[in-house]
Amino acid sequence: MLILFALVPTVAVTLVGVGTASRALSVLSARSAWERIALSGEQALAATRSAPLTTEQRTAVQRHEAELRQSVELARRFDFVAGRSMRLVVAGAVLVVLLVAVGASRVAGHLSRQLSRPLDELVGWTGLIRTGRSIPEQPERRGAPEFEVLRTGMRTMAQELETGRQRALEAERAEAFRESARRFAHELKNPLTPIRFAVDRLRRSVPEELRDTVEVLAQEAARLETMAKSFAQFGRLPDGPAADIDVSELVTRVARSTVPERLVVSIDCDHALPLLHGFHEPLVRAVTNVLMNAVDACGATGHIDIGIRYAAAHLTITIRDSGCGIAPDALARIFDPYVTTKPGGTGLGLAIARQTMEAHRGSIDATSIVGVGTTISLRLPVRRRPVKTET
Repeated sequence: MLILFALVPTVAVTLVGVGTASRALSVLSARSAWERIALSGEQALAATRSAPLTTEQRTAVQRHEAELRQSVELARRFDFVAGRSMRLVVAGAVLVVLLVAVGASRVAGHLSRQLSRPLDELVGWTGLIRTGRSIPEQPERRGAPEFEVLRTGMRTMAQELETGRQRALEAERAEAFRESARRFAHELKNPLTPIRFAVDRLRRSVPEELRDTVEVLAQEAARLETMAKSFAQFGRLPDGPAADIDVSELVTRVARSTVPERLVVSIDCDHALPLLHGFHEPLVRAVTNVLMNAVDACGATGHIDIGIRYAAAHLTITIRDSGCGIAPDALARIFDPYVTTKPGGTGLGLAIARQTMEAHRGSIDATSIVGVGTTISLRLPVRRRPVKTET
């Protein structure tokens, strides 16, 4: 289309120009008119020669005859040059048309590379984004800078859409886990109450030889009750009114009640920590679950270091143990529900901790070295900064 738009006007203008030049040269040459003048002049001069003339008159006639012949000769030369000039004009016009055609093709190719190909590429990217596939990594291409800006924007949009899809899938998965946990806790609690009553009655009247059996039943019933509580806690989100919480006091109290005396516990807090506006009981459960895992990892001896820091409008609770550590392939799944390495465990402790962090718009992550220990960090945003007062 660009070549047509360039060539059609060029050809039209060239044809008009050649025609005009041909007509102008034909008018300017006037060879036939000069030849008629020369013929009539020769006849007039022939009649004049037979007439009696003075010397001055005869000289003037001869001068006029020379001028007439010279003018006719010049007219013939101009006509000869004009004929050859038209060929040059035509050749020049054809050359101009060819140059315009070549230039238009080069410009068309350049515009195709600058416009058509990037547009085709971007259209292909929209198909990839629509189907959820990733945009291929490509080196920076030449072209208009606006296309590079558009490419960057589409890559960012694709990443955000993929992040949104992953979050939606994780939310659906978490909701499915919570719903199954709620149903399981409900079904488990129904028979537990009569079982507990029956075990209590058996304890009062059981013979001595069956007392160990009854104690086993009581322990298993208690374990099932604990499991039902864990499923019930995971099955519901933090609810109720939020309140200002002294995080250092909460962590200190939980550590004293959770960590046994055989382990060494150290707590290091920043001064003038802000109060956290959140849900107290879910945070207690989250910290308790993390500390219980640290205690299990340490075994008979070891130490647990707890740090509480405030920076960048976030409170960070760091719990580091000197236990056995976690293998890298298992570390990525420790926050998933029902994933556990402990016999009889439900795999819900760290899942409940992560759920609590997400309910507070915070995060939880873990690092571990096998044989050295594990560090779990709970990061909570502080939207306002009331500072607890020292008493």
